Amino acid sequence: MQSNQKVALVTGASRGIGRATAMELARSGFAIGINYLTSEEPAQQLKNELDDMLVNSVLLQADISDEPQVEAMFAQLDASFGRLTALVNNAGVLDVQGSLLDLNAQRINRLLQTNVTGSMLCAREAVKRMSTAQGGAGGSIVNVSSVAARTGSPNEYLDYAASKGAIDTFTKGLASEVAGQGIRVNAVRPGFIHTQMHADGGEPNRVERLASSIPMQRGGLPEEVASAIRFLISEQAAYISGSIVDVAGGR
Repeated sequence: MQSNQKVALVTGASRGIGRATAMELARSGFAIGINYLTSEEPAQQLKNELDDMLVNSVLLQADISDEPQVEAMFAQLDASFGRLTALVNNAGVLDVQGSLLDLNAQRINRLLQTNVTGSMLCAREAVKRMSTAQGGAGGSIVNVSSVAARTGSPNEYLDYAASKGAIDTFTKGLASEVAGQGIRVNAVRPGFIHTQMHADGGEPNRVERLASSIPMQRGGLPEEVASAIRFLISEQAAYISGSIVDVAGGR
């Protein structure tokens, strides 16, 4: 354990925006906590790449919607690297596209439990470790929202959009709550990004279908979102808190 090591936990780090963010922060000198739920092989592949870069990292299998697993994950990270410097609340789920009439309580609650409750639990554990009022040295939290929080995603992902609207509100409130404790809290709102999540919703080529509706006429790359996250965590953003940055090609 290196006491002066910057430490970042990235939830949902095995693919997409989470993976790109882990790589970006690794290149910026952070030790990386690689959280994943079931994708062990891609998570291990990421760790192997970080090992090759001589970057300290640890695999942290945990379901962030489960409070005991969140607490155990943070304890494991403590044991590996010491105090946390940055949290990226990236893990999230969605379900198959549909309208309100296709939704049921089980689906809605599953999304909210991961996307909202899970992010809040991770933030709580991060604040315990970062807060100067708790003996910490401060830190940064970046929540991954979605442009769907602004558009509502009608006829596709009403429940997902609502969960990300909650993340926007949570970002604003928490930023004010912990600003005097040395912690900055911001969010990024990705637009249509080329990730595997669209396949989870039943339309792998969704970005290509909707590209013409984007002012920049293309979907974004996970690395472009990761760059914004890295900036918000960095000292270059030292006076930025409570901000939500759209990374959406002008949408």
